[in-house]
Amino acid sequence: MSALDLGLPHLGGLDGVPTTEERQTAKDYTSDQEVRWCPGCGDYAVLAAVRSFLPSLGIRRENTVFVSGIGCSSRFPYYLNTYGMHSIHGRAPTIATGLAITRPDLSVWVVTGDGDSLSIGGNHLIHALRRNINLKILLFNNRIYGLTKGQYSPTSEVGKITKSTPVGSIDQPFNPVSLALGAEATFVGRALDSDRRHLTEVLTAAAQHRGAALVEIFQDCPIFNDGSFDLLRKPETKDQRLIALTHGQPIRFGPAAEDGLGSYAVVQDGFGLAVAKTDEIDPAQIVVHDQTDHNLAFALSRLSDQDLNHTVTGIFRNTTRTTYDDAARHQVDEAKRNTAADLQALLNGRDTWTIAG
Repeated sequence: MSALDLGLPHLGGLDGVPTTEERQTAKDYTSDQEVRWCPGCGDYAVLAAVRSFLPSLGIRRENTVFVSGIGCSSRFPYYLNTYGMHSIHGRAPTIATGLAITRPDLSVWVVTGDGDSLSIGGNHLIHALRRNINLKILLFNNRIYGLTKGQYSPTSEVGKITKSTPVGSIDQPFNPVSLALGAEATFVGRALDSDRRHLTEVLTAAAQHRGAALVEIFQDCPIFNDGSFDLLRKPETKDQRLIALTHGQPIRFGPAAEDGLGSYAVVQDGFGLAVAKTDEIDPAQIVVHDQTDHNLAFALSRLSDQDLNHTVTGIFRNTTRTTYDDAARHQVDEAKRNTAADLQALLNGRDTWTIAG
């Protein structure tokens, strides 16, 4: 996949694509900084996956930028041998927006956590998605504040016992996928930190998308929220809970999903969706996944709540819409052409008055 395939322009005579002699590996994307996360943190798995798939994009490291906010996940730029910025709390999408608009030659990524992006950074995230800025946003969700030592976060479950909620949280948590879809994000995905192959597939699809792409990554915090996603990892429970989406395919899951015996499927239930045993329904009732169907994507995001009973992973939505940065650059170019002969008219605006002395 080349930079041009991703919709990136040529770079001053160079197209930003490494030559055969310059082919990159994961080692090329590894910085000289010591990785300083707690042992067992899910961030290690995500970092390894990102380092491994970035070379496959065919974009030079100097044309790749990672912007982060504040939190454990926000140390990410230090550990990648690309351009990067460790910015301020919740504002990474805003800084990245400025980069994407002014530097169309760059592949711009945001790394953020559930506290950083959904609390102080909530509005910044929503508007970056609404405007369809050409950004790739990795939202690490461990359902806790890790860096500040274990307070509840905007995605913590109701009743969560933490240092800041000693008798249980009373807040209703955000559903990041539902939030992104409500903000009209053109690409929304979800993956587990421990599922390297699937995580890489979703990240690669996000990289190839032209527009705002958000990928929620369920990520374990072994210190302050250990085992929060174990139900989705343990062999005895994951098959009955994890629902992997494939565009154009019936949504089936379970230990025997291929032959349909003893497996489960997603079916229509009024205006929503439900789960049924495949041997108890007509195969025609099984919902076929369509990444371009916004209503279906939202219904899938609501199939399970904080209990992780039926957790959908994969690509919920992948559709196209004009990006804000492309539209902004086009508007500037048009303004330059239309007012080249009369700059003062542009500065004056439409309504101008002259006040007589």
